[in-house]
Amino acid sequence: MASGSCQIRVRYAETDRMGVAYYANYFVWFEVARCELLRSLGGRYRDLEAGGLLLPVVEAHCDYRAPARYDDDLDVLTTGSMRSRARVAFEYEVRRGVERSLLAVGHTIHAATDPSGKPLRVPPDLREMLT
Repeated sequence: MASGSCQIRVRYAETDRMGVAYYANYFVWFEVARCELLRSLGGRYRDLEAGGLLLPVVEAHCDYRAPARYDDDLDVLTTGSMRSRARVAFEYEVRRGVERSLLAVGHTIHAATDPSGKPLRVPPDLREMLT
């Protein structure tokens, strides 16, 4: 399994009036971390899509353990793996800065498709990156 981490600082626009990060932003942070993981492994979403491969999310889940707050430094740990010949999965942990407290855990599952939505097998280069 491939893994990596991505640092994110909670911006003011991502919080509510109480300074707590809005729950949907975790999915945005998951996406940022997923793209960074692929980039660190030598791939880019842009290149996958240019080659005719799309990876739409078919399942997304997040368990919130503690709130992220405005200006927190977050570390999003991401692990990617093959789910089947046509699906990939990513697991996420969101941790706060130096104390490393666990704020959230989640996952996304992605189907490999062509631009018209027809299922495809995950190409060998992506399969190699994630195993």
